[in-house]
Parts: sequence; C-alpha cells; structure tokens
Amino acid sequence: MLKRRTMLGGALAAPSLFAGAGGALAQSGPIRIATAGPMTGQYAAFGGQMRAGAEQAVADLNAAGGVLGRQLALEVGDDACDPRQAVSVANQLASRRVALVAGHFCSGSSIPASKVYAEEGVLQISPASTNPRYTDEGGWNTFRVCGRDDQQGQVAGRYIAQNMRSQRIAILHDNSAYGRGLAEETKKALNGAGVTEALFSAYTPGERDYSAIVSRLQQANVQVVYVGGYHTESGLILRQAKERGLNITLIGGDALVTNEFWQITGAAGEGTLMTFSSDPRKRPTAASVVQAFRAKNIDPEGYVLYTYAALQIWAAAAARSNGTDPRRIAALLKSGGPWQTVLGDISFDGKGDVTVPDYVFYVWRNGSYAEM
Repeated sequence: MLKRRTMLGGALAAPSLFAGAGGALAQSGPIRIATAGPMTGQYAAFGGQMRAGAEQAVADLNAAGGVLGRQLALEVGDDACDPRQAVSVANQLASRRVALVAGHFCSGSSIPASKVYAEEGVLQISPASTNPRYTDEGGWNTFRVCGRDDQQGQVAGRYIAQNMRSQRIAILHDNSAYGRGLAEETKKALNGAGVTEALFSAYTPGERDYSAIVSRLQQANVQVVYVGGYHTESGLILRQAKERGLNITLIGGDALVTNEFWQITGAAGEGTLMTFSSDPRKRPTAASVVQAFRAKNIDPEGYVLYTYAALQIWAAAAARSNGTDPRRIAALLKSGGPWQTVLGDISFDGKGDVTVPDYVFYVWRNGSYAEM
C-alpha cells in the first residue's frame, strides 16, 4: 500500500495538507513545481534532458512575470528509473506541496508514482512515459505529452512487415513496463500483418556482456532485431553482435533518442532505425526556445522540449483557471484545449493522452539521427 503520510525532516505531514496541494498553496511566495526522472544511473541522459527542459521553461516563465504573478521554484526528483525509488520521490515531492510534477521518465516509475500523486492531490504530466497502463489505469491526475506504446508499436510492426517480411526477425525486451510493453505491441502489429518472428526473448538490463543473447540471434540466423528497451543495452547488444560478424539491422523505440546511443555503438550503430515523434527541434513553434538552448550549448534533443511543453501547458491552464488547484486544472486540460506549446498545439482526451500522436521513423547515420 502507498502511504498517505511522509516523514520529511522529522515532521509528520497530515494528509489534509495535500488533498489539493495546489489549492492549499499560500498566495504569496513561489509556486513549487517539479520534474522527476533518472537524474542518476544508466539512463541519466534522459533525466538530464528533462531537467534541462524544466529549467529553461521555469526561467522563461519567470522572466515573463511568472504564473498568476508569482515566480516558480523548481524541485528535481531522482528516481533512477527504479519503481520503489519513484514512490519515495513522489512522497517527498508531495510533502513539499508541489503543484505539478513533469515526470516521470520510465513508465515503470510513472505508474506507481501516479498513485501517490493522485492520493496527495498532485497533477502529473509525463513527458516520456509511453506504457498504456499509465493513463488507462491512471487517476484524475495523469497526463502525458508523448504518445503510447500501442501507437508506437503499430508503426514499428507495420513498417517491419511491409519492408522486412522476407527476413528473419527477433524481438527482444528488457522486461520493464516500457520495454516489454513496446515489444509486445510491436509483435502484435507484426503478427497481425501475417509475419511471425523467429525469436521473442527477454534480456537482463544493466549487464555489460550480452554474448548469450547474441549467440541466440546467431543460431536463429536473425537479420532484423527489434528491441523494446533503452539505449544502453540496445547499443551493447548491437555492438557485440557486429563484433561477432552478425549483419543485423537494429530497430528500437523512442528510448534510443539520445546521442549516448552512438557513443556506445560507434560505427556499429550505422543504419539503426527508431520510432519517435517528428523532430520537435524543427517545428516553427519551438524556434526561439531551440535558439535559447543552443546559445547555452545544449542540444534540445529527445525529451527536452517535451518537458518544456508539459510546464507550458500547466502554466497556461493555471492562468486560465486563475488558480493552481490541481483537480480544476486537470478538468480544464481535458476540455479546454488545444494548448499552444513548443511541440505545437496539444489537446488531451478523457484519459489524459494526446489526441494526435505523431510517430515517424528515424535512422542513425554518421553519429547523428534524422527523420527518414
């Protein structure tokens, strides 16, 4: 069971303080908001993206006068993509009476954290968690500005069926909520198109030696490998397969959208395919913000702009509702769109999902990725 109380600094916070944390905020001083994700650990590159997006959004909103005439103060939570740590982070952020959490990154963190936020009256907008369960089983408070695995898996599965049906295909996953869910949705779409994979298997995340799974790929004479998982393991599997002489094409999801992928693979990453939304850095609505990031030598890749957009949407809804009450804002988000963001106009359905997902294919060439 999730605890409705949290010990922080020795003081026991009563649940009544959090039953609508935003509405209970004092009407002076800063409004506390947060981002939470893997600030440390093997997926810290994505936590860094989220932090950069949140920090820039807070700076821009504060420079424009804040929200409701009040400045914003950013809290940063580190869950290391660990579900138990995510629950701890969620309790800590709720105890600090944040009005919004732009997070988490990993679906396996967002899902349990959302239960804490729902109980404690905190609005949650994830920039990156794609597992359908996050909103399908979510409460009043769960939203995301990205798409879902069932949408992304359909795009991947159809592409493989249309372009690679004559080749031997393997589908691998890391057993995480994100990785397994994406792999299963891709498998469903692939099988629905009349193509059966030669291998469907899990691997253990966090290892350095994937020779055992590479041997299975070799024995099955696999030519295409779809990986539901993160860039670290995907990159290692690909590099080690190429070192063994396997001529495979790797296909992955949005968790490969980081330059760290190429740092792991080197030239072995050439030709890798992945699904992600059309490049937000190229959208006219993001031009001035992208310029501000690049002036700081920050490439707003991956989920930087998605985190920025999450804060933009919340700020616009708070201004329109003339308050920070999270339930009132949640109801407005579902009925009051579209919301103008760096990603373009965003509207939400009754579950908190975006109404127009936008998945396309990218290819890695010469150390960078671009839309096909």
